[in-house]
Amino acid sequence: MRILLIILCSCYIFSCKKAIKEEKGVAKSEFKTTTEAQEFWSNLKMLCGKSFEGTLKLPENDEQFGGKKLVMHVRSCNDSIIKIPFFAGEDRSRTWVLKLKNNRITLKHDHRHEDGSEDEITQYGGITTNTGQASLQVFSADEETKHMIPAASSNTWWITLDDKQFTYNLRRLGTPRVFRVTFDLTKTIKTPEAPWGWKED
Repeated sequence: MRILLIILCSCYIFSCKKAIKEEKGVAKSEFKTTTEAQEFWSNLKMLCGKSFEGTLKLPENDEQFGGKKLVMHVRSCNDSIIKIPFFAGEDRSRTWVLKLKNNRITLKHDHRHEDGSEDEITQYGGITTNTGQASLQVFSADEETKHMIPAASSNTWWITLDDKQFTYNLRRLGTPRVFRVTFDLTKTIKTPEAPWGWKED
């Protein structure tokens, strides 16, 4: 009887351990289904429909952006494309276009004239080389950009995102070219007009 009791207890302990391991395995598997690129994407999508004012950090006296009201509007979002118009004063020519595919994010720059036609220099940008981090994605200039703007072949863009700030950054390696604008996510502002040439999805 005593031996039988010991055997039953051992079986119970073994089955409990096995169940715990299986639960851990399921949890681990579930965790792996969400990459950091997807987490970044989900966090950015939460801002959809909202607009924020930015501050130019670098260069402080930039001719195009210095002294102007800077606004980003997370205007259009779905599971694969997010479009963020970026305005500098009355200039509504720029839209950041992000695309998520195979756990890699692409950043493109859509530039338009006031009549909605495409600028000669448009759709340049880069793609992440890994899944990045939930709060940081880095984009290296792609081949299309290299052919379009040879000097920009060493461009690296990166976006940081947390509960308080969104920053858009550019560095042209080997040169003094640098750009950084920071948006305050703690305060929303009035939704601006549509960017030039905007078409609803």
